[in-house]
Amino acid sequence: MSTPSPAVSIRPPRSDEQVVKQENPLLPILEKQRSAFLQNGIPSVEERVRALETLGKAVGEYSDKLVAAVQADFGHRSPHETYATEVLGVLAEIKFTKGKIKKWAKPKKPAFGGLPGGRIVYQPKGVIGIMGAWNYPVMLTLSPLIGVLASGNHAMLKPSDMTPRTAEIMEELISRNFSDDYVKVITGDVQVAVDFSTLPYDHLMYTGNTEIGRRVMMAAAKNLTPVTLELGGKSPTIIADNFPVKEAIARVMMGKSMNAGQTCIAPDYVLINKNRVNELVDAFEAAATKRYPSVADNQDITWIVNDRHFQRVTSMIEDAREKGATVTQVNPRNETIPAGSRVIPLTIITNTTDDMRVMQEEIFGPVLPVKGVENLDEAFSFVKSRPRPLALYYFDSDKKQGEQVMNETLAGGACVNDTVVHLANMNMPFGGTGDSGIGAYHGFDGFCEFSHKKAVQISSARFSPTALLGGPYPQAVLGVMKKASKWLS
Repeated sequence: MSTPSPAVSIRPPRSDEQVVKQENPLLPILEKQRSAFLQNGIPSVEERVRALETLGKAVGEYSDKLVAAVQADFGHRSPHETYATEVLGVLAEIKFTKGKIKKWAKPKKPAFGGLPGGRIVYQPKGVIGIMGAWNYPVMLTLSPLIGVLASGNHAMLKPSDMTPRTAEIMEELISRNFSDDYVKVITGDVQVAVDFSTLPYDHLMYTGNTEIGRRVMMAAAKNLTPVTLELGGKSPTIIADNFPVKEAIARVMMGKSMNAGQTCIAPDYVLINKNRVNELVDAFEAAATKRYPSVADNQDITWIVNDRHFQRVTSMIEDAREKGATVTQVNPRNETIPAGSRVIPLTIITNTTDDMRVMQEEIFGPVLPVKGVENLDEAFSFVKSRPRPLALYYFDSDKKQGEQVMNETLAGGACVNDTVVHLANMNMPFGGTGDSGIGAYHGFDGFCEFSHKKAVQISSARFSPTALLGGPYPQAVLGVMKKASKWLS
């Protein structure tokens, strides 16, 4: 519970008082970048490609340092996982984007809408702020930067203060390869993040939890700064009666175990026919045992990022247990987990009730609550009655039914018969809806998100249709307009 603020009396200053305006310490950096953007003009396609080539080369050169920094920030995370999800992901996106910029940046002719000569021109917005997240500190900071540079903008980056070592390496990577008036990394604590979020950018992107996202949006609103918010929420998995439980749980396990469930689109909970819950638990235990035959010192298991989040996840498990849930933690060898290791075995929770924290809060850990339902209609009603998730996963052997579910449910993204993999397609947008976010990026959608689409109409030098709009109006023109209105109605 927060402490109520004391009443504040607001009055105009007296004539003998000096009003001191506290300037944002980061404002000079923004002003320097905006000045450079205006002076240098809109960068050519070739300049944007070179910028991405520079970024790609730098990420490649710093890859080992980045992986080691992430490992140090988490306490432990498999280098394989970091290379796959962060380093290679960023490099692949850079390569993809370099080959598409020329096509994306080309002015588009709109469908004929009454007048010839129209075109849509994509122009950079200016200086873009990017606030990264701690769970994938490299990818969720540099991936937005790819779209920002591709669309011709300058950028200020604020990595999460919860992964400070990774932030330091990214600051070094950027500062050695880009001028401060083009791309700049800002490191620091929560107050620095607050200062960062209140700057009058031309666009601000934030990745993180929904509550902080609301604060970021409020700060941006004071400057009329447009925002992209990549948030989270409870992403449901629905398993139809006709789909094999063993196959479904293997694919759910992939999405849930990656980064120890600390993924914004990880499957958060499962809805399944109540008569199949026991089968689901057995399949979960078998899949978890195969993936992690040992737990205590398994180098493939990622730790929870810090003590606060470790306590948060373990307290959610205890809350469910105290309220009558059945908690099954998969520890095949019954090992004692070393104190301070922040390892949580893959956990499945059944006999859940809606008042349990695991059914109310985003888990962000290797814990999978299960809710048994009578039928699919009950499952869909449950999902629709809650805030729109960032992702939705549906397993069904009936292809037509799967397509119908995709059309009738609202979520940021979705997979049929799989989890998480929709994020890997760079030709598709990634973003939320409602409580799970605003806007989208990746590929052409990212290029558009950080561009201003300018409508340009080019009329003939000899004649303009506006000549028909000024007086004096011939009577015959009124007759033509009346006929046109009948034709259009």
